[in-house]
Amino acid sequence: MIRIIEPEPLQVRQGSVWEYISPSRLSLFLKCPLAFKLRYLDGIKSPTSPALFLGKIVHASLEQFYRHRMLGLTLGEEDLSSRLASFWQQSSSEEQMRFESVAQEALLQRQAAELVRAYVAQMPADEPSPLAVEVTMQAPLIDPRTGERLGIPLLGVADLILAAHDGPLITDFKTASKAAPPLEITHELQLTSYAWLFRQTTGQTESGLEIRSLIKTKTPKIEIHSYPLRTTGHFRRLFAVIHEYLDALDHGRFNFRPGWGCSMCDLRESHCRHWTAI
Repeated sequence: MIRIIEPEPLQVRQGSVWEYISPSRLSLFLKCPLAFKLRYLDGIKSPTSPALFLGKIVHASLEQFYRHRMLGLTLGEEDLSSRLASFWQQSSSEEQMRFESVAQEALLQRQAAELVRAYVAQMPADEPSPLAVEVTMQAPLIDPRTGERLGIPLLGVADLILAAHDGPLITDFKTASKAAPPLEITHELQLTSYAWLFRQTTGQTESGLEIRSLIKTKTPKIEIHSYPLRTTGHFRRLFAVIHEYLDALDHGRFNFRPGWGCSMCDLRESHCRHWTAI
């Protein structure tokens, strides 16, 4: 039985940048240090896009599906659709979602339900029961190369951990607009962070890692991509990024990083265009 250390989620997730490091914080920092500063230091929130909202609802539905699986229960198609509609209504109100039209919202909600149905239909009936679902893991950061204690923990939330025949399998869900094998390196920080956290909090080694992609094509597709055990090299690269991140916090260096990602950033006109280095 896996024992996961779970801190108080609300307290931890609302913490300042000096209270914990997370894969999402590291990823945004690497993408654009200025965008990181605007979000996590200046408190500027970006509105949730319809695509991101759909992904959140799909994740919530799969969480419910697997939590019931942990109890030996399997939610049927009608129950899943009903729960998804409830999640949609509640979350849409809480996040004050704005859609282009009523028709667009109805289309996205139907798309989310179809993705969840397609996923459940494709999963084998004998898939192992989950060991953990949407589980928060936290562990102190100790550089594996130098033994240095960094004085700040790493925190991550794993979507699913399955009891595979050769050991625990760490699984993450993604929604995507088109099918394409995800390059391992684009997900390396997240996968390596989860592996580090899993090993530190359980004393076990994962058998592998997976990304299960739910593709938003006309006929929904489900793709499962498997990745090997994390190596010493993976962990050294992770800590190299963490050291760079902490150095930027220490010195207040948050330069903008122009690139293809700017086209999808809603801060580029309101904040980035007027930014100048000090």
